This record gives sequence, structure tokens and C-alpha cells, in this order.
Amino acid sequence: MSASLAQVIILLFIGLLYLPVVFFAIQRREESQGPTAWLVIIYALLAMVINIAEAVWQDRGDTFLFQELQTYVSFLLAIVLMLALQLFLNRDLWWAWIGYLGVWGLGLALILTNAFNLPDVVWTNGELILYNSRLGPAWVILGWLVLTIALVLTLSNARLQSRQPLLRSRLSYWWVPILFTVIGDLLLFSGVIIIGQPLRLIVAISIAYVVGTHYVADLKNIIRRALIYIASTIGIVGFYIAGFLVIQALFGSSLNFNPLVAGAVVALLIALIFSPLTDLVSRTITTWMKGDQYDASLTIHQYSESISNILDMDRLANIAIGIMLEAMQIERGFLFLVDSERQADGRKTYKLRSARSPEERQLVAVELEEEGVIASHFIREQRPLLQYDLDLLPTYRAAPTVERNWFSELRCEVYIPIFAKKQWIGMLAFGSKLSGNRFTREDLSVLGAHANQTAVALENARLVDNLMRLNQELRQARRTLEKNNQELQRIDQAKSDFISIASHELRTPLTVIKGYTEMLMDDPKLEKNLKTMMKGIYDGTIRLHEVMDSMFDIAQIDARSLKPHLQPVDFGLLIREVCLDHQNTVSEREQILSINMPTLPLVKADAHLFKKLFHHLIRNAVKFTPNKGWITITGKHIPAIINLPNGGVEIIVSDTGVGVDPNLREVIFSKFYQPGELGKHSTSKTRFKGSGAGLGLALSKGIVEAHGGRIWVESPGYDEVNFPGSQFHVIMPLTKLENGESQRISEPLKVEFGNTQKT
Repeated sequence: MSASLAQVIILLFIGLLYLPVVFFAIQRREESQGPTAWLVIIYALLAMVINIAEAVWQDRGDTFLFQELQTYVSFLLAIVLMLALQLFLNRDLWWAWIGYLGVWGLGLALILTNAFNLPDVVWTNGELILYNSRLGPAWVILGWLVLTIALVLTLSNARLQSRQPLLRSRLSYWWVPILFTVIGDLLLFSGVIIIGQPLRLIVAISIAYVVGTHYVADLKNIIRRALIYIASTIGIVGFYIAGFLVIQALFGSSLNFNPLVAGAVVALLIALIFSPLTDLVSRTITTWMKGDQYDASLTIHQYSESISNILDMDRLANIAIGIMLEAMQIERGFLFLVDSERQADGRKTYKLRSARSPEERQLVAVELEEEGVIASHFIREQRPLLQYDLDLLPTYRAAPTVERNWFSELRCEVYIPIFAKKQWIGMLAFGSKLSGNRFTREDLSVLGAHANQTAVALENARLVDNLMRLNQELRQARRTLEKNNQELQRIDQAKSDFISIASHELRTPLTVIKGYTEMLMDDPKLEKNLKTMMKGIYDGTIRLHEVMDSMFDIAQIDARSLKPHLQPVDFGLLIREVCLDHQNTVSEREQILSINMPTLPLVKADAHLFKKLFHHLIRNAVKFTPNKGWITITGKHIPAIINLPNGGVEIIVSDTGVGVDPNLREVIFSKFYQPGELGKHSTSKTRFKGSGAGLGLALSKGIVEAHGGRIWVESPGYDEVNFPGSQFHVIMPLTKLENGESQRISEPLKVEFGNTQKT
């Protein structure tokens, strides 16, 4: 009775040990694959329930029946283990094993109900007998065998196909639950009953660990250290025994032989060879197990010396990556430059573009969103990112598919950001180790140190690279600009040629039309209606003749063949004469045109050309000044200054019109310029903002500059509501007086034109 009670206590104790496994799996279900964690919980609960059932079964004493039940449970637990492995590997065939469970359950039901009416003895050869009652367990054991073989093949295939050492290391831990499952179930099927099946607890713990722990301990490294410790211990113990035996054989017969002294001598020798011996054992076992052996400090020192003075980006990429590949025995590596860009909608992105790699492979650039999980990791954490994390951690499942695919196509294992002055400027990417080992924390620390060493060199190389690219772009822009300038010069020359040819060819027929029109208008026999029509033709001809004259003058200016006929000109009288021509226009627009000229020196100029100049300036002021507006023409004498050694005369044409856009103060003096939304055809001279040929101001500038003067416009801006107005300034230099020549002076003039005229 006491033995049975002890067994019950043991069974209940083992059953309760499953609860920490359940709590651990529940706690880690969000950090790992959720469905897999729930299968771990199901496995632990099922094993715990069968333990409690075994404790309750102790009083019934039907061991054979309970052993058969344990056989069925073993199959169920094997199914749960298979499903957990399939979901852990993200395989899509997990549902097939649920179907397999259904087929197995259906077969077991048919056997237990004896649906085929089988006899009690199903088969015998005289020595072995298969009873009908044993068909159920036999069917379960057969299904279990298929499951076990499938588990081994699935895990082996997954490890072979995995290119990530961290995942292979994690998959290695799956051998533990499979191994203990096979051992425990074989013992059970063989009739060896172990109270509470404690091996299942080991299976549950190992599954929970491998499923709930993202960074599992490096099993290969654990085995390597264990072998080093065992081999070192055996070597030291063997050396001690051998040394003591040798000393005893040599000096044991001596009367002064002391075993304690002999042991101390051997211990001293061991102390002397301990460090070299352990180093030798460590190197030997590490080499045998293909472990990593490199001097981190020496590698960092060599790396720093090699890249410190490199300014060429391609050379920096080749040397920086090459040193790391050789030192740490890595199969591939890349150096990426990171450029931050602000999009039109305010989003900030980081563009990763590759520098030249040792493989001379140029990769397509990718843009990472600043708020994305991948960019956020690099910017906020500033530590390496593993491809293993990108593939398995739930956090990175929210990353855009484009970003995940780009990193996956690199076939790298670790990505190390490079920061300079708290700015993300680059990234190192390295593939798997040639040894197949995983990247340890020490490896990541070394790679991080190399990234820090690269930051300064990369920043300098980026500055040089950007400068070179900028120079190249500037050279390309200069070539394009030169080409465009040549094209513009060709177009401008073609325009000038057209103006010259058109003005020459049209002047003669226009003169003929004008002459015949005047003759018809003077004919007293011509009907009144026809005279009116001829008057319209005559006005149009005069207007066209004016345009042709302007085009002819522009052609002369472009060809630099305009030769002014200089003579003393009284600007006051000349401007008054021009204003008289515009008197009717000013009256029609209800404007007031005033001239206020003080006493001014006479200027040597071409009177004919200056009539054209002031004609265009005044007409321009009239057109762009609204009805009832003011146009004022004033003048002043400029004393001798640096640019005007003999002094000069300035004429100012002011208006209260729409004004001139400050950005167009130079453009309005170009040929064929049309301000605003003006039409393409000439209209009435008196209409507000009426368009013209676009030659008036260009011709004005050419006339002034041909005389060595200067013309410009001043205006607060363009405004069709408040009418800020504009001021056109014309400065003409005075010539040096010859010997005995006196400066001629004009009379002051003050005239106002409009509805009334005052002198």
C-alpha cells in the first residue's frame, strides 16, 4: 500500500512539472509562431492528463489495459510533435498529417469494433501468434513507426535546405525531443514500464525551449567547449599519472623518496604546461569541428590602418569588404550608401544604393520608409539586424513585401548600420560563414567595431564621391547648356534673318499699296463709301509700315549696322512733338499726359531714332494705364560721375498703370515679348492693354544702347487692381566739348495734354 502511494505521489509530481512548460509556452506564444506554441501546450496538457490518469489507475491494477492506452497516447503525442514541427517550419502540408490522424483513427475504430469479423487468432506460424485483441496496438505501432521516420526525414531535409546557420542551430534542438520520443516509446512498446514516462517531460521541455526561444544557445559551441574541457581534463590527469609513475620508477627505490614531494613536482610541471596544453587542445578541437579562429583586436587594427586614408568609394568598398571576408571567412559582402530623401508628401525615406563590391555586382537600390519596422530598427536601435530575425520574428512581418524581398535577394545573414554624427550614412551586409557556423555575439561586436571604423572613411569617401558626381553633373549640364545656347543662337539668328528679309521684302509692296491708296483717296470722283474703305486700307497699311520699320531697325540692331546720325537734339521739343501725335489717343482714353522739363543740355543723338524711342515709350505707357490715368514725362541733368565723365541727361516716363513684375524687368526688353494673356494679333492703339508686335521696348533698348546710353524700368510690381505704375528711365551721356565749343541749353518746357491742353 505504501509503494502504491509513493507511485501516485511520483506520478502527480511529474504531472505537475508540466505546468511550468504550459506557462512558458503561453508567455512566449506571441514571440514565436503562435500555433506552434499552442501545440506545445496541447502536448504538455495531454502528457499531464495521462500521468494523472495513471495515478488514478493504480487502484484498478489492470496494468496491461493501461499499457495499451499508453500506446495510443504515444501515437497522439507523436502526431502533435509532427504538427508542431510542420508549423515551426511554415510548411503547408500540416493538414495532411491531420488527415493521417483521421485515417489512423478510422482504422483503429474498425479494429476495435471487429468490423471485419476476424477470429480471435488472426495469424500464427506455430510459434508466434497474433491475437485479434493485439491488432489495435499493432496498428498504432505501425502508424507510430511511419510518423517517426517522417519526423526524421522532415527534420533532416529542413536542416539541409536551410541556408541560415542560426535556423540550422535551432533545428538541431529538435533532435532532442525526437530522440527521447523514440527511446521512451520503444521502451513502452517493448513492455518496459517507466512510472510517469519522465522522458515525455524532457520532450515537452525541449519543444517548449526550441519553439519559445528565438536565440537558442549554440549547440555546436556547447559541444566544442565540453570536448575541450573533457580533453584538457583527461590530458592533465594522464600527465599527472604518467609523471608520477615515471618519478616513482626512477627514484622510488631511493630511501629519500617522498610521494608527496613527487606529487608536488608533477603538479608544478602541470602548472607550467597547463596554458599551452589547453590552448593546443582548444585549437585542435576547434579546427576539427571547423570552428572560427581569428584575432579580433588584430583584425580591427589592420582594418583601421587599411581604410583610414582612402577617399575613392570603389576602392574603399573593395578593401573594406575584402578584409572582412578574408579575416572572418565569409562568403560574400556588400557596402551600401544610405541617402535620406524627403518626399513631396512629407514622408522621409532612406535610399540604399550599393558601392562597388568585390564581386563587382551592382544591385538595384531600395527605399526604406522611415516609419517602417526595418528602417526604425537601424535608426533607433543602431545595432545589427539578422536575416534570421527578418524571416522569423513576428515584428518584421509588417514590413513591406518590397523591402523584405530586397533583403532576401541579397542572400546575406547580417546587416550592420554605419552612423556618422548620429546620421545613418551606410550599411555593411555579409553572407554566411564558409564554415557554416552562425554569427556569435562576439562576431557581431567585431562587425559593429568595423562599422564604426568605416564611418569616418565612408563619410570622407561619400563627400568626394558626391563632389565627383556633382562635377560630372555640372560638366553634363554645361555641355547641355552650351548646346542649348548654340541652338538658341541659331534660332535667334534665324529670327534676325527672317526679320531682315521680311522687312526688306515687304517695304516695297507696302510703299506701292500706300501710294495707290493715297491716290484713290485724293480722287474726287470716288464714292464716299469707297473712300471710307480706302481709309481703312490706308490706316492698316500705315500700321503695317510702322511694324516693318521697327523690324528693319531691329534687324539693323541685331546686325550691329545701326549708324545713328548725331546732331544736337532738344529732348523737350522732340518729346512735345511725339506727344502731339498721341494727343487724340490720350483724349479718347480720358488720360492726362504731362511734360515737365527743366533747362537741359542738348544731347548729340539721332533725332529720327529718338522720336521712335519716345513714341514707343509713350504709347506703351498709354496702353498699360487705365482710363483717366496719368502719364508724366520729366527730365534732369546728371553731373559728371565715373560712368558719365561728361555728365548726362535722364528722361523719366512715369505712369499710373498696371506696373511691371520685378522678375520680368529684363525680359520685357526682349524681342516679341507679350505680357500676360495678351492676344497674338495687333489691336487698337487706344485699347487698355492692347497687344502689339512686341518690338517697341526691344527697339527702344537697341536705340539707347546704340547711343551709348542706358534704359531700365522701375516698378513695385504688377497689379491690375491697385495700379502701382512704372517708371522708364533713359540716360544719355553728354559728349566732350571741342575746343571753343560751348554747351547749348534748351528752354524749360511744361505742357499738359488731355481733355484740355495748357502751355
